[in-house]
Amino acid sequence: MTEDVHSADSSEKSGALNEVVEIVKTVVYALLIALFLRVLFFQPFTIPSASMDPTLLEGDYIIVSKYSYGYSKNSIPFSPPLFKGRIMDRMPERGDIIVFKLPRDGHIDYIKRLVGLPGDRIQMQGGVLFINGKAVPRRALPPVMVDSGYGFTRNVERYEETLPNGKSYITYDFGPDGDVDNTGVFVVPEGSYFFMGDNRDNSLDSRVPAEIGVGYVPAENLVGKARIIMLSWNKGASLFKPWTWVLDARPSRFFHTLK
Repeated sequence: MTEDVHSADSSEKSGALNEVVEIVKTVVYALLIALFLRVLFFQPFTIPSASMDPTLLEGDYIIVSKYSYGYSKNSIPFSPPLFKGRIMDRMPERGDIIVFKLPRDGHIDYIKRLVGLPGDRIQMQGGVLFINGKAVPRRALPPVMVDSGYGFTRNVERYEETLPNGKSYITYDFGPDGDVDNTGVFVVPEGSYFFMGDNRDNSLDSRVPAEIGVGYVPAENLVGKARIIMLSWNKGASLFKPWTWVLDARPSRFFHTLK
């Protein structure tokens, strides 16, 4: 009788151990699959600032395709120096919204719109974008009131800008005399790109030298192309305040495909 009890106890312990092992294996497999998808295909990001207003708003939760431009060390979490350059490299298109690693700090992700390709001459004059000596056409839209970020709203001009390849988008403009509304000519080096935010007077981008801004972005720093806004919440939403998940949601932006 005693031997039967010990045998039963041993069998139960063995069964419990096997169950724990199976759970651990399942978790490990799930993590490996998630890592594989994150490295090769898609990665989520949240928008932390207003530099891409009105296209991307603070609180948007977006999905970025990693395969769009090939792969570099920056396609892998923590950017391990496993190799240089890009594998299966494909050149991005002017107007793409791209996540990239900040050149002066490879641990920081930025998201901006690509306006300058290698060899391009980029300049701002009176708030107007010039590419290779030609003004990029823009159509004035009715102005809007937006949050300044300093406790008050302000009137902002809006323009529909159309790049040489036909891609159009909306920009915000506080006026023609901002800090980066009048610049010299930037000649984009080979193997690099020039980025700008759609919120033209509230964006630290390639118009600002790399020492304090973005500067030119090497091709190796590209992470991927922004594809879709999956979810979106207002600034007041918080993980620790469940009621804000509904009250501060912006459902009109859910599953919105980006141009």
